[in-house]
Amino acid sequence: MHQHLNLEPNLADPDAYYEMLVDTHQDLSDEQSRMLNAQLVLLLSNHIGEPDVLRVAFAIARGNVETAMT
Repeated sequence: MHQHLNLEPNLADPDAYYEMLVDTHQDLSDEQSRMLNAQLVLLLSNHIGEPDVLRVAFAIARGNVETAMT
């Protein structure tokens, strides 16, 4: 059975999560910040491990970016 991508709010403390994310990027150059984001994608993708779930997540993320740029 394949897992489904959870699109419902699922963070116990969204504010703490956002603060942690911002703090992680603090004092990095734009290039370092992009590299950090890429590392996070790879680490979390490995943790998820389900190609079907990742495929859906990638498609949604790309669609959101394309929509935002139009």
